[in-house]
Amino acid sequence: MQPIQRVAIVGAGNMGSGIAQKSAQEEFDVQMVDREQQWVDRGQNIISGFLDEAVGRRIFSEQQVADIKNRITGVVGVDNTAADTDLVIEAVFEDFEIKSAVFESLDGACGENTILASNTSSLSVNALAEATGRPDRFVGLHFFYHPAKNRLVEVIPAESTSQQTIDRVVQYCKMLGKVVIVCGDRPGFVVNRFFVPWLNEACLLLEEGHGTAAQIDAVARKAFRIGLGPFGLMNLTGPPIALHSTDYLAEQLITPRYCGAANLRELVGENRMWEIDEEESYTENQYEEISRRLYGVVFGVATQIVAEGVCSIEDVDRGAKVGLRWARGPFELMNRVGVKNSYEMAKDYLALCQDDEGNSNWILPDFFAVQASKNMAWDFSYVDTQISDGIATITINRPEAMNALNETVIQQLGLAVAAINDNDAVHTMVLDGAGKAFIAGADVKFFVDKIRSDSIEDIVEFTSNGHKVLNAIENSTKTTIALTTGLALGGGLELALCCDYRIGTRRTQFRFPETSIGIYPGLGGSQRPARISGIPLARWAVLGGNFMSAQVAYDIGLLTHLVDLADVDGVAQACSRDGKPVEKYPGKPNFEESTVVKFATDFYSDANLPTLLSGGCPDGYDSADKTISRQLKNLKYTAPIALSMASELIDITATTTLAEGLDSELSKLTDIFSTRDALEGLSALIEGRRATYTNS
Repeated sequence: MQPIQRVAIVGAGNMGSGIAQKSAQEEFDVQMVDREQQWVDRGQNIISGFLDEAVGRRIFSEQQVADIKNRITGVVGVDNTAADTDLVIEAVFEDFEIKSAVFESLDGACGENTILASNTSSLSVNALAEATGRPDRFVGLHFFYHPAKNRLVEVIPAESTSQQTIDRVVQYCKMLGKVVIVCGDRPGFVVNRFFVPWLNEACLLLEEGHGTAAQIDAVARKAFRIGLGPFGLMNLTGPPIALHSTDYLAEQLITPRYCGAANLRELVGENRMWEIDEEESYTENQYEEISRRLYGVVFGVATQIVAEGVCSIEDVDRGAKVGLRWARGPFELMNRVGVKNSYEMAKDYLALCQDDEGNSNWILPDFFAVQASKNMAWDFSYVDTQISDGIATITINRPEAMNALNETVIQQLGLAVAAINDNDAVHTMVLDGAGKAFIAGADVKFFVDKIRSDSIEDIVEFTSNGHKVLNAIENSTKTTIALTTGLALGGGLELALCCDYRIGTRRTQFRFPETSIGIYPGLGGSQRPARISGIPLARWAVLGGNFMSAQVAYDIGLLTHLVDLADVDGVAQACSRDGKPVEKYPGKPNFEESTVVKFATDFYSDANLPTLLSGGCPDGYDSADKTISRQLKNLKYTAPIALSMASELIDITATTTLAEGLDSELSKLTDIFSTRDALEGLSALIEGRRATYTNS
């Protein structure tokens, strides 16, 4: 599949310029198109403002900003969009006729292979597809504001959209680092379908006198664990947008309850904002009344979305957590308050939607009623398996948490691996991660909670279960391939290293951060790197905790293949044809002449190790040298006990089998997680501060 590289954004307003900026940041070639030079210039100025702020906050260097800007070309006139553009995203005003006119011009300007997309939050994607001359190469996109910061994007295929178009656009979105929800074409798609009625219900609660705007916001913040309540959010995004969106849903879904509340309509007519600076305190009765209403509409609509086949329960929650920054999604919230209780709340809201004769287009799905009658919690699936032509692809699908490993993921991954190992029709197992990351390690909060509750045995059990899963991959008769085309940290990198092949691209990044957070890598990270690359390089990677670019990861051997994104599928198929490698653990790097390989082999030698572990600089090295000082600084900020234990575990690779080494790694877990330094390092990571270690 040829990846998208040349992108054009039509419309240089806040949304269009944001999409252009994010695309350029991720190294796409971008055209920013508008009908007049002044609007193109305005878009460029918006981007410059954001990037200048990023320089001030040290997110980007001045050179990086210059490179980003150089990737964006201003274009005046839709007809002047380059014919060889891979993808054009229309981001103009939310009006069907205006968008249709833009697509008519693009059909004439662009080549036959160009994919057209509409950034829309409400309009029918099927209707828009019919308005283009290439309905098979058209897709709806819904970026969330601000598109350079918000990680969510909804991808909405039309009925006519080809699978290749969907795959290429999803790949582009993932390259932007987005969490992607592929959903059906229904009004409101996923997030706005429940979020907009939630906003309007808050207005109705205010209108009916259940509380002030400030009180309703305060209740909503507590009930949904969010930073801004509905009125604060409307003030931020603009009340007219809320009014337009809720009226649209009311019309499209024939749900009068969704019609914009009178107070919202009056507010917009007078061009005012909500007054939310009053006293926020509320009574228990107010909390009960307000929260039940807000919960009721969200729970009911969330189940309608799933019943209509728009997306899965996991994607509904993903949309809330990533797009709206809710702590929990609707289905997780239902589990928290009880599914039976949640159903009763939704039934109360249903009564509000009915006319005098008890009729309503707003209904509660049967599967919600069944779940409530059993009072069973919703189950979530985070591991997906697809099988095609003997190749089984397992995808860790938890992008909202960077695919972090927790008890549920490990359990589901183990079941998926076992099923593939038992399937005689499968000859190759491919591991992949949804979103930008492959797997960003284990769920650190789990470790902290268990240490604080004096339940370290649960950490040992979790890690032991992880070893069983990795051993099932390690010892599989199938050819195993990890598509590490994004970020792989800690446990994620350990999972990749148990595979026969690790395929990466220029966006691949590896790191073992464990010693800097008070522990050692416990899923084979103390064993496999040394057996792959040699002991000195394992010390550089694990003890030094060095970030590895794709090239460095390939040079030292942790990547077996470094390829262009367009070649990933082909290389994976070639590995599948080649079968299992003759030598999985060569004990030496891919490229011994690499600068990093030479340095690491020399600096982390047996002779230098005692001095490094004691915090000194070995004889013959200049501590003021930038490369040397970086290593000394890395080692300085590690936990001494973790550093020592990790070093011992790496060293035993010279005299043990892999199985023996893994057993030793497991045997020391209780010791390391019982240290004060482990709790300090893990807690500091969660709290965003630097750890202070006491060697205890």
